[in-house]
Amino acid sequence: MAHQFEPLQNDLIIRTAWGQKVERPPMWVMRQAGRYLPEYHEAKGKHDFFECCRSPEIASTLTLQPIERFAGLVDAAIIFSDILVIPQAMGMTVEMMDKVGPHFPNPLRDPQDDQYSEVLGKKVDVAQELDYVYKAITLTRHKLKGRVPLFGFCGAPWTLLCYMVEGGGSKMFAKIKTWIYKYPKASKDLLQKISEVCVEYLALQVKAGAQLIQVFDSWAGELSPSSFKEFSLPYLTYISENLPKRLKEMGLDPVPMVVFAKGAWYALHSLCDLGYQVVGLDWLQDPAEAVKVRGNRPIVFQGNADPGVLYGSKEAITSVVEEMVKGFGGGKQGWIANLGHGITPGVKPDDLKFYFEEIHRLGGS
Repeated sequence: MAHQFEPLQNDLIIRTAWGQKVERPPMWVMRQAGRYLPEYHEAKGKHDFFECCRSPEIASTLTLQPIERFAGLVDAAIIFSDILVIPQAMGMTVEMMDKVGPHFPNPLRDPQDDQYSEVLGKKVDVAQELDYVYKAITLTRHKLKGRVPLFGFCGAPWTLLCYMVEGGGSKMFAKIKTWIYKYPKASKDLLQKISEVCVEYLALQVKAGAQLIQVFDSWAGELSPSSFKEFSLPYLTYISENLPKRLKEMGLDPVPMVVFAKGAWYALHSLCDLGYQVVGLDWLQDPAEAVKVRGNRPIVFQGNADPGVLYGSKEAITSVVEEMVKGFGGGKQGWIANLGHGITPGVKPDDLKFYFEEIHRLGGS
């Protein structure tokens, strides 16, 4: 039984993502529901991070905070959740450590490790294990009342495998490099398994009410161009090819798909051929150069200001917006305005508001 939601009042980002000509560039930012907002800390209270993800009520409240604060400026909501709910659903323990970030007390050590066989062999009940995410999406859609569309998302297989093996963030990535160069087959078997879980997870998010989806390959920049072709691209492609098929099987319409491979500037040409409607760019890409690489392919770009500019002066923010509007071709087609990565915790919300206002002013003229 399909959910009944109020009609969408602002479909700008959906029209843009499908490649249509629009009146101005739509905008949102990654991590827009997060620690830079004072109201985030009030709503989160004493709850641990993953408790917030698992509570549809708290997750939906946090998702809506930027929509309410920046009403009329922001054109999409993204569900408050985390990419690491997939390793949790696959049977691994993940904790969020204060000031440190995610931590796996028992990461995958090597393919001979019992845990590797358990994770690889586990029949993951994606509907049951991640039910709290779908409930949060449905509740958020009701609370949004059609104001803006809602993004669902997942981590990319390569990035998830990095976390599962490294046990958290890393500077050297020595453990995962050991895996791909010493145990390539075992690595690929698990990447394939993760990809299958991702497809089902995204499909169920769409069923619950997500209107666009994004795949975050946060650690793509740790791979060499040839390793990226071997250990990331095939799995990003698996998702883009199989999600539309799965949605069709479920009697659901396709939704726009975004791929964001942070740091993989060298792979932009390939990323434009994967079957995603939108390619997210980080701040290492020059907008005008990216447009040249895209050529006449009907790909929409999303990005890409350095999040650090929001610590700067109004003149610095205006200058970056001018460069993006010009570089991405004026903003009336083929560009969703965003940052080149997630907004950082020390940013003042009013400085983000100014960034949005400048995109409206310069992109809508």
